[in-house]
Amino acid sequence: MALHFDRGEFADRIARARRRLDEEKLDALVLFAQESLYYLTGFDTSGYVFFQCAVLTRDERPIVLLTRRPDLEQARRTSIIDDIRLWYDAEGADPSRELQAILEELGLKGARVGVETATYGLTGFNWERVRVRLDGWCRLVPGADTIRWLRLVKSPAEIAHVRQAAELADRSLEAMLDVAGPGRFEGEIAAAGVAAILAGGGDMPPSGPVLGSGDRALLVRSATGYRHLDAVDQLTMEFAGSYRHYCACLMRTIAVGRGNDRQRRMFEVTAEAMAAMTEAARPGNTLGQIDDAHRRVYDAAGYGDFRMSACGYSLGGSFRPTWMDVPPMLYSGNVIPTQPGMVLFLHAILIDAPANLAMSLGHTIVVGETGAEVLSRLTPEYHVAG
Repeated sequence: MALHFDRGEFADRIARARRRLDEEKLDALVLFAQESLYYLTGFDTSGYVFFQCAVLTRDERPIVLLTRRPDLEQARRTSIIDDIRLWYDAEGADPSRELQAILEELGLKGARVGVETATYGLTGFNWERVRVRLDGWCRLVPGADTIRWLRLVKSPAEIAHVRQAAELADRSLEAMLDVAGPGRFEGEIAAAGVAAILAGGGDMPPSGPVLGSGDRALLVRSATGYRHLDAVDQLTMEFAGSYRHYCACLMRTIAVGRGNDRQRRMFEVTAEAMAAMTEAARPGNTLGQIDDAHRRVYDAAGYGDFRMSACGYSLGGSFRPTWMDVPPMLYSGNVIPTQPGMVLFLHAILIDAPANLAMSLGHTIVVGETGAEVLSRLTPEYHVAG
């Protein structure tokens, strides 16, 4: 069995989840988020793109999984789930029927049942089937984020996986910097970074890498169409190291061929913003105060029109299509307390569109009892490749 945490860790997570269900007066929770299934049971699959869910009751009955036939052995061999129910592909198949049958078997007719709806594991089409099937049959509570908020503060075992991911991210950056230079192909640079992660025992990251030169260096999302770097250019790299699905991210913009004084100044202010954000990420502050520090540095330096309106987000054990384990995002006014055990990606991004210049820095931190620990061993610099 391929479990990446011991059974005691899973038992503790399930017990805490049930206590939260009791506090929220939920009789059961239907888990559609793959991250929740992985967190509570170890179940590791991409089958969440179909109709797949599990039922966690407030009492101590075993978790029941509903999935397709191709995921039967996946569930048996990667999770602690024993009760696995199947639905089969067929013309007119509607797995909400099988879900209702499970809920009825568990005595949940008329009960208060939460449903995870803020997840890529539940399409609008499938939610509508569930809603129509169960509306009036039980008391549905959509948007139940019980497990998401439990996952926000990491256990020591989870943080150990994040540290592994952070080391893989460092190796990935080193590999990309070694390849980057005038005339090099973006795809070759990206391939070097991904190879370092996989060769180091990590996973394919759940998205990215976001990598672009020239005009594309100003993008903060992936876009198709890799190009060769010019003799004088810029390159932005944002990516995640991933280990056992736990992610640690880095972000850098570098110069290619020759430095640029305007961009160097952008780097200096961005490095100052990152330092202020990292200092603000400590117990006693809110997550919003991290972004306040970000805004304060940039705005004072005259870059208020070039910065973003948020400066990071939570990271954790995540699945495609994104490494962003949100909410929460780091934006001004976010009142969530910063707590020990949180893992956050802090990024500071400047987009000077008129000058066609970008500058970005980002690193992953774990919040400790007195402040933030930066997990990367690589010191940011204004790097000129080639």
